[in-house]
Amino acid sequence: MALTGLTDATAPAADAMPPASKDAGGDVRMISSKEMSAHNAADDLWISISGDVYDVTPWLRRHPGGEVPLLTLAGQDATDAFMAYHPPSVRPLLRRFFVGRLSDYTVSPASADFRRLLAQLSSAGLFERVGPMPKVQLAAMSVLFSIALYCTLACATTGAHLFAGGLIGFIWIQSGWIGHDSGHHELTTHPALNRLIQIITGNCLTGLGIAWWKYNHNTHHIACNSLDHDPDLQHLPLFAVSTKLFNNIWSVCYERTLAFDVISKFFVSYQHWTYYPVMGFARINLMVQSIVFLITHKKVQQRWLEIAGVTAFWIWYPLLISTLPSWWERVAFVLVGFFVTGLQHVQFTLNHFSAEVYLGPPKGNDWFERQTAGTLDIKCPPWMDWFHGGLQFQVEHHLFPRLPRQHYRMVAPFVRDLCKKHGLHYGAATFWEANVMTVKTLRAAAMQARQATTGAARKNLVWEAVNTLG
Repeated sequence: MALTGLTDATAPAADAMPPASKDAGGDVRMISSKEMSAHNAADDLWISISGDVYDVTPWLRRHPGGEVPLLTLAGQDATDAFMAYHPPSVRPLLRRFFVGRLSDYTVSPASADFRRLLAQLSSAGLFERVGPMPKVQLAAMSVLFSIALYCTLACATTGAHLFAGGLIGFIWIQSGWIGHDSGHHELTTHPALNRLIQIITGNCLTGLGIAWWKYNHNTHHIACNSLDHDPDLQHLPLFAVSTKLFNNIWSVCYERTLAFDVISKFFVSYQHWTYYPVMGFARINLMVQSIVFLITHKKVQQRWLEIAGVTAFWIWYPLLISTLPSWWERVAFVLVGFFVTGLQHVQFTLNHFSAEVYLGPPKGNDWFERQTAGTLDIKCPPWMDWFHGGLQFQVEHHLFPRLPRQHYRMVAPFVRDLCKKHGLHYGAATFWEANVMTVKTLRAAAMQARQATTGAARKNLVWEAVNTLG
């Protein structure tokens, strides 16, 4: 596919659709950015899209992406985030929330080029072109799962049983890629089938609720690498990627203080040594997180379907383990599966742990800059793309989250050109280099933690342990 030049004046703009103000008729209310910024609460929430101002307060609790993304960008220009996350067909739905037009609306050069590239990808139909990958992956997972069942139930050797445990872990990794894809774009043209795939491959097969994942992941994308907003950087008491986390900051996502106390100081002081072992057990914590979320969170789409899916996992997996002849084989079966899956948790963290971090909410007018600064690509040959599940193009994924992963390699050169044109950092490293960078980041914070003073005493260690993401 050929894309027109990034500076081509004839290229379509991402917000080429006529603004709602064109259809308002009569006098349009002019609103300053300062006035809009005052409407930044859950009961009074305004945002701006392409210079038009919308009062989305009544939509907050119905927003499919959850409340947190809207609250994070409340009172700001949210054009780039909106365009990245929504197809053009959603734009007309905003008209009922229209209240006026920004009097001082401006677009930065980087945002203008980002929107132009986004429009080019949309015009080429890439966002709808999923390809055969999901079908192939689902078929492969079915075959591998059948082999795992055969090795567990029909074979008597310990080696076959441990191989099956590792195979289950590998299937969980592939399920993670499928779940990640389905959370960002449609895998098929049938919504009901997409939902069924999510529940079976996520909740039923792995014990991880897709509703919990969407809540956390949407927040992560909107506030990429914000220490107090991004849940993917909030791992106390086990990990801290920045000394700013030593200040008992408030987590906007979890609505609690991230306490840096004696226990946190101890674990963080040795985090560069515990990083890989903890990743081997990270799956346990995510399972607990899913259960807690499905039970306690106020708004969960199809809660009972989600709970039924997770319950199915806790039926078939323990039953499968119980068929093994001895307790040590059962324990080894689980550990092998967890440690194989731990590789994926390492992959999750490599893209962000060593990247630039900041405090506070993101600004709606620097989407391109924040997404590129907070992410790291993993350099690899095309034949290794299956191994990384699309995360090797993390910069491209964060800029275009709806884009199916098979297009990232083609889009990457255009993103690099944009970064070069605007003097922005484009992070990329080999898998080995990314591991080294991550461990160095953890070690640097660990050395500082040993000298730091702690904050408030921990009130409930069990609660903190349950609320630590892997």
